[in-house]
This record gives sequence, structure tokens and C-alpha cells, in this order.
Amino acid sequence: MPITNQQAAAHPFLRGMYEDGYYPDHVVDRAREILLRLCERIEAERPADVAALYALTHAATEEFNALEDEFDAAGSELGTVARELIGEDFWFVARAYGFPDADPEELIATRDW
Repeated sequence: MPITNQQAAAHPFLRGMYEDGYYPDHVVDRAREILLRLCERIEAERPADVAALYALTHAATEEFNALEDEFDAAGSELGTVARELIGEDFWFVARAYGFPDADPEELIATRDW
């Protein structure tokens, strides 16, 4: 399902990770796919409130948790820089879909990285 939100469709998700050679592109590609699927789910499910949005972002965060081993295997990790870049993109998604009052930390509260 193509993303219809123009802001989200045009956004360069995880650009900072792509620009940093520490993060292997093939794993960052998988991480970007998680964010794109999150956008698709938001468009399909149309969360009625921030609590419903958090349910979707927490599920996406769990996907990032599962991806951590792939970063490790590729000689990388989801450390401070990655956490900030990923968190910024979750925050971007919340705002792009009309949730400017979402708590940036709560969006990724289920992270273990």
C-alpha cells in the first residue's frame, strides 16, 4: 500500500544513518522499512487518539528491537546516535499524522536499545 501522506512519502527516513558508514545500508534499509510500514499502518488503521498511536509505534519499536542483532552481526549497534535518529523519525511520523502532542519518549518506550 503506497503512503498517501505527502510529508511521510517525501521524508528521507534515517538519512543520518545512511550518511554514516558505521551503519550498513542493507540493515538500515530494513529499519527504514519498519518506519514505512508504521506509516502504512497509521493510514490503514487511522488511530483515533494518541494512545492508539502509541500502540502502533510500540509495535514498530519492537521490530527495531528484533533488528538489533542484525546491526550487531554487521559490526554496528543501535547506540546513542542511532537512538536519536530513530526517535526523531518516530516523532516526525507522529507530527506528520496529526499527533503533535505525542510524547517523543513514549513513542519508542518499548525500546531495548
